[in-house]
Amino acid sequence: MNRRTFLSISAAGALGLTSGRRLLAGQNPPAAQTLDQIPVAGDDIPIGKSRLGIADGERDGTVYVPQSYRKGVPMPIIVMLHGFRSTAEAVRFAFPLAEEFGVIVLAPESRDMTWGMGIPGFDTDSKYLGMAFRWVSDVLTIDRSRVALGGVSDGANYALNMGLAYGDSFNHLMIFSAGTFAPFRRQGKPKVFLAHGTHDEQMPIDRTGRKFAAQLTDEGYPIT
Repeated sequence: MNRRTFLSISAAGALGLTSGRRLLAGQNPPAAQTLDQIPVAGDDIPIGKSRLGIADGERDGTVYVPQSYRKGVPMPIIVMLHGFRSTAEAVRFAFPLAEEFGVIVLAPESRDMTWGMGIPGFDTDSKYLGMAFRWVSDVLTIDRSRVALGGVSDGANYALNMGLAYGDSFNHLMIFSAGTFAPFRRQGKPKVFLAHGTHDEQMPIDRTGRKFAAQLTDEGYPIT
């Protein structure tokens, strides 16, 4: 499935992380093709770093596929969200780790300079994030038991709140220096990794990271 075909069917659902291939199955295939003839798994995403190429404007996103990836062999994925007024380049630190540990990194870019202020799952950022995930998971072989959502600073705020709300889709959360904690619902019980600087003056750890960790522990989440 190429990007043009994918975009034509990706409007269904804000954060439906179901396979776009199954969505396509509900429509009439092109006369010249059957579903079995549509190219899959790696045809449009190379090994290494590449732009997603699914957005109309400059703000799009990046995907990094490590050298160890093999078509048909499930690989973990982390969706990593950048900080305020930034781009996918801000999370390029994760690419060497992707090679070391064998993880696909998907780094979508917020639709504006900050991640959505509305309810995650119903704003334009979550719709784009879901679309990007569906595109990558249709082309690459994803290990659905190891799907992480992570973020730094502003991206961490969004990842924490959306990850808890969609914990049945994201079974791991990796949160670096989050400053807000206000999920609109809880779903599933994802494993949560929290990291926060002890000398953070903008978002002091005692009012943020440690407080969030204590609350999540009390609620029964596995916390590191």
